[in-house]
Amino acid sequence: MSSLKIRCAIYTRKSTEEGLDQDFNSLDAQHEACAAYISSQKHEGWRMLPKRYDDGGISGGTLERPALQQLMADIDAGRVDMVVVYKIDRLTRSLADFAKLVERLEQAECSFVSVTQAFNTSSSMGRLTLNVLLSFAQFEREVTAERIRDKIAASKKKGMWMGGIPPLGYDPHLDKTRRELVVNADEAAVVRRVFQLYDTHRCLNAVVRVAQVLGIRSKRHVFSTGRTQGGNSFSRGQIYHLLTNPVYLGLIRHKDQTFDGQHPAIIEQALWDSVQRHLQSASVKRRGAPAGHASGSDALLKGKVRDETGDILTPTHTVRRGKRQRYYVSNRLISGGPDPTGLRLPAATFEQAVVDAIAGHLEEQANRHAVLKEDDITRSMRASRSIMALAGRLRTKGCKDVAPLILAVTLGKQKLDIQLDPDAVATASGLNNMTLRDGLFKISTTFACKRRGVETRIIAGQATPEPDQTLIRGLRNAHAWSDALRSGEPLKDLAQRVGHSERYIRRIISLISLSPRFQSAILDGTQPPHMNLEALVRGTIPLDWNHHDQVFGPQS
Repeated sequence: MSSLKIRCAIYTRKSTEEGLDQDFNSLDAQHEACAAYISSQKHEGWRMLPKRYDDGGISGGTLERPALQQLMADIDAGRVDMVVVYKIDRLTRSLADFAKLVERLEQAECSFVSVTQAFNTSSSMGRLTLNVLLSFAQFEREVTAERIRDKIAASKKKGMWMGGIPPLGYDPHLDKTRRELVVNADEAAVVRRVFQLYDTHRCLNAVVRVAQVLGIRSKRHVFSTGRTQGGNSFSRGQIYHLLTNPVYLGLIRHKDQTFDGQHPAIIEQALWDSVQRHLQSASVKRRGAPAGHASGSDALLKGKVRDETGDILTPTHTVRRGKRQRYYVSNRLISGGPDPTGLRLPAATFEQAVVDAIAGHLEEQANRHAVLKEDDITRSMRASRSIMALAGRLRTKGCKDVAPLILAVTLGKQKLDIQLDPDAVATASGLNNMTLRDGLFKISTTFACKRRGVETRIIAGQATPEPDQTLIRGLRNAHAWSDALRSGEPLKDLAQRVGHSERYIRRIISLISLSPRFQSAILDGTQPPHMNLEALVRGTIPLDWNHHDQVFGPQS
């Protein structure tokens, strides 16, 4: 007989109140069946708790049930080891709610069993069934998310405003059923004034100073909770965002595309074009470095790089242990103090990432023979060889030869956009600018910064595989601990020997169920970047190896 005591709580539920006033009702019948099952497992150490958790007349479509909430509170407090139900639908009828309950039970190291459906999460078959159900729950969530994204995209193509805080100059329509913006006359005048100021001064900093003098403020928004946002002086980044927002032309933006909106424009096309032209010109001007900052010869990309707010990245440097370290820093971090959205990039690494992105793009275009506008085979092959040779020189010479080819570099969220100078590319390759495809001069690639202590590692485009040592150590422990358990070492003794909790060991051992292909990817460092040890042990690992790519993402 087992000496381990498993404290069992019985949960019962009935959707309607019909018959609850009888001496022996449905709740009593469920409780009696569950109690009999617990008695049959007495040899396993199961003991029924005297407290009853009964929800009568409450639907299983909600988790807001008094007895269920009390049960979950007792589970969280560590007073319950096993939840016993008559059928799974007594616990919940919602697959999404079921997944939430199971996750909460797992966190408390509590199992549950259905006495009429042979469902017991303390057994391997029960966990298999659980993984199947949770896979369907995940599928349901992903399908719902895709449906929402598709609806938003389709609505924006029709010019609808899909909610959120409206931009300065507009208010949401008073009729909540109409997805469109209406002009706020007072705010629209402020927007036109800002555009005119930039068209006159052609300098974002000058516009910020004048706006402060004139008392121009950002849009003040009051949320339904009473919380307020905005109503402050404009920052340089906010001015840039306002000047580049196509909503003021009567357009709706969705990712990289714009569509005709159902709202009227505030800015005329001529003024918009003038402002965009001046902004583009300002992005390629080389500015003098402030005192104490890196010189122009050091900062090869000076004046050409902006972050997603439009703030220019200024070259700077520090000296550590006699060694000079160069950086590109968002200007607001220098002029305005700390800002969590600001960037501070190691210059040498960032410049090399830009070189690799440009050279890689030119090589790709040359290999695809997508260099010339016309389809003449002989000329196309000759032009492709010229571009391939240029890419080779850029990789050899580095940023010194790349910088003159660049008009602008923009860093967005997980994205690096580069605009090349057509004349400079044509001159460097010995080709005619008028014959080159426009796609040759526009580059867009992935971009991410990963921090490790004080070090910032830049990943642009196809990153070189770098094994995650923490994940590899976890995988190694999973196999070693699994072998120890198979050899007969009790889990409790293993936990004491390795200095980890039993729960942590069980989570790590789950890694051995990864497919051999995925385990090899971990060793090579080619697993998806987001897939670290925490993501694996906290997630649900499917038993079907063919399903791993769908859950974890394809490996390289």
